[in-house]
Amino acid sequence: MKDTKKNYLRLSIIAFVVLFLIMSGPFYVINEGEQAVVTRFGQFVATRSQAGLYVRVPVIDTVTLYPSKTLSLDGDPARIPTKENQFIIVDTTSRWRISDPAKFYQSLRTISEANKKLSDIIDSSTRTIITRNRLSEIVRSSNIINERSSSTQTADNDEIAAILSLVNEDTQNEVVFKGRAKLCEEMLAEARQKISEYGIALIDIVPRQIKYSDELTESVYSRMIKERNQVAQAYRSLGEGQKAEWLGKLENEKRTIESEAYRISEETKGKADAEAAAIYNEAYSQDPSFYAFWKSLESYKQTMNGLDTTLSTNMDYFKYLYSPEGKR
Repeated sequence: MKDTKKNYLRLSIIAFVVLFLIMSGPFYVINEGEQAVVTRFGQFVATRSQAGLYVRVPVIDTVTLYPSKTLSLDGDPARIPTKENQFIIVDTTSRWRISDPAKFYQSLRTISEANKKLSDIIDSSTRTIITRNRLSEIVRSSNIINERSSSTQTADNDEIAAILSLVNEDTQNEVVFKGRAKLCEEMLAEARQKISEYGIALIDIVPRQIKYSDELTESVYSRMIKERNQVAQAYRSLGEGQKAEWLGKLENEKRTIESEAYRISEETKGKADAEAAAIYNEAYSQDPSFYAFWKSLESYKQTMNGLDTTLSTNMDYFKYLYSPEGKR
């Protein structure tokens, strides 16, 4: 009887232990996009990167799950000086993933701690690279704007060439030797040197936003306004020049038309006078004395109309005035 009770007690204890082990979870699942680190009393045991069902020692083993997919990290805006000591506001974003779960667990443990560490490293690398380079290298990626400007300067359009000749040459853009893409690669290389011990693979660093600081913004706006005023003045000067040119052409054409019209009118008058003289000559040749009489009357009408007093008429000019027959 006692043996039976002992057997029941043993079986109960075994059942309790088995039930406790089952309830404490001897199995764990790794889903797609996850990886795990198994530790025993805080010491590293193994890593799991394949999705599936795994067994652990309950209570003793601890399973820590981490994402195996690519993660993103948005940095805080930072005020950074360029090589010319011009301050800009840089806001970066980066992608990273856990490449070595064991190192990651031993050095950082959590994703939030990893984000803090990465933020510090990326901010430091970004600041280091930007302070070594000029502003134009950071805000531009190529020299396309210079090439377009050069092609415009050599264009056949006379108006564009005239405007460009009036605009100050100081507005030419600086030549870019690296560009933003190259600087991003340098930032990435600088940061990767500092994260190898953390089991992290940094994929890229990209400036999400670059803004001028307040004092630089005012300076840039002033320069842009000055350049736009130069271009506007260039258009005005070109317009005034074209206006003067067209007015000169108009005046020349006007003089040409008036000269041609005067020539034609004089020719017409000459022909008309010649025809009239021929007609008069033909008519008056039939009676010369009448012609002399008629011309004398016309002369009297023109000359004596403005004379108040005639002192003498004893001259050949007035021969037709005192002759009843109209002759001397």
